[in-house]
Amino acid sequence: MLHVRVASPPDVTGQLVETLTADSGVLNLVVLEGAARRPGRDAVQFDLRQGSANPVFRQLRSLGLDARGSIMVDTVDADLTEAEPPPLLRGAGHGEIAPVWEMVEAGIRAGGVYAPSFFGLLIIAGLIACVGILTNSQILVVGAMVVGPEYNAIIAVALGIERWRLSMVRRGLVALLCGFLMAIAAAVVFGVAIRWSGRTPTLFHHGVRPVANLIDSPNLFSVVIAVLAGIVGVVSLTESRANALIGVFISVTTIPAAAALGLSLAYENWNRAGGSALQLLLNVSLLILVGAAGLRIQRCIWRPRTRRGSA
Repeated sequence: MLHVRVASPPDVTGQLVETLTADSGVLNLVVLEGAARRPGRDAVQFDLRQGSANPVFRQLRSLGLDARGSIMVDTVDADLTEAEPPPLLRGAGHGEIAPVWEMVEAGIRAGGVYAPSFFGLLIIAGLIACVGILTNSQILVVGAMVVGPEYNAIIAVALGIERWRLSMVRRGLVALLCGFLMAIAAAVVFGVAIRWSGRTPTLFHHGVRPVANLIDSPNLFSVVIAVLAGIVGVVSLTESRANALIGVFISVTTIPAAAALGLSLAYENWNRAGGSALQLLLNVSLLILVGAAGLRIQRCIWRPRTRRGSA
């Protein structure tokens, strides 16, 4: 269930209320004429069944309320009323309800804001991965994967490609390029400092690098994992499955590849540097392409079901 608050221009309120009243998925409709301030608008509030959200939000946009008014959406965590379960969309399998695309896109756009903390977290994640690679600690490498915020930019680029929003694609790619370059540069500085200080771990110094070997040796399995993780990432975003999204973070080798590239440059191991660079490029590219394709496929799958349900 969703709770929607609309600040409506007075000349649109009548048509808005008529539209909402005609939809069976709209509940608890409240209209307060002239109640909104800054700017002065009519306040319209209602609860919305998730299965009816997509057509209702399209109607709100068709009335121009996204430009002339204000539309705020909250997720209702619990409904304590003892009522019959809401009817599901006809054609939805096993009780599944179509993703609310307006909320999916709003969440992706919110994550596609590249504040200084975005780049700071990338650098910190890269340094954590450096320590994990030097000490052959898989736990630290996994921790670095969770800390890294790069998937926000990756899925924002995918959405920009799928919706043909070039500015979103450009901002995301620039953020990824600059962020990974910063992480690689920090890894180089860290690696050089460790090398010159003589504190390189003995096993790493003698070439015993099982963790690094997994990172800088891209192969068929790297492609398989990146594709599968891209699919899971899209599904977890559209279905609001946070646990599955965390699994994506710890499945793909992006931050560890950047860290391995920086360390390889610091230790002048050019073959490993090339493998790490290829691993990084491969994972980021596949995640973007699979993400864009996954969003488009899900829209195509749900569009006819949503139309049948609203009909």
